Amino acid sequence: MCKMKFVLLLCMVLYVTGLNEKQMKAAVKLARNMCQPKTKASNEDIEKMHSGDWNVDHSAMCYMFCALNMYKLMHKNNTFNYESAMTQLAQLPDSYRSFVKVCMDQCQDKAVTLNDKCAAAYELSKCMYFCNPEKYFLP
Repeated sequence: MCKMKFVLLLCMVLYVTGLNEKQMKAAVKLARNMCQPKTKASNEDIEKMHSGDWNVDHSAMCYMFCALNMYKLMHKNNTFNYESAMTQLAQLPDSYRSFVKVCMDQCQDKAVTLNDKCAAAYELSKCMYFCNPEKYFLP
């Protein structure tokens, strides 16, 4: 419970103040530290996704759902929460904003397996990765 309160406090502070790149990396690390144990995704699968190999098991897909859901980027119907993402876009470092906006626009409808929240988050995350692999920063 204490961890969740910390996450909510961190999200509120970051929402009000915005992020620099160091803070963004810390937020990504926090999401990984919360979601990896919860989903039992392997380090190997997480690293594979960050290197462009999206051949991962379902627990890694659920890891992506956990991370996206933590930042309120998924609707309850397992579609991308574009409005929430747009609100959070202003909090990203300047060096990320323009490409993230392009990728959000390109990927907003890529979650198509809506009967499986993990698969939907995976589809969205995979699209975001291939939109701009060099700047991909999801956990």
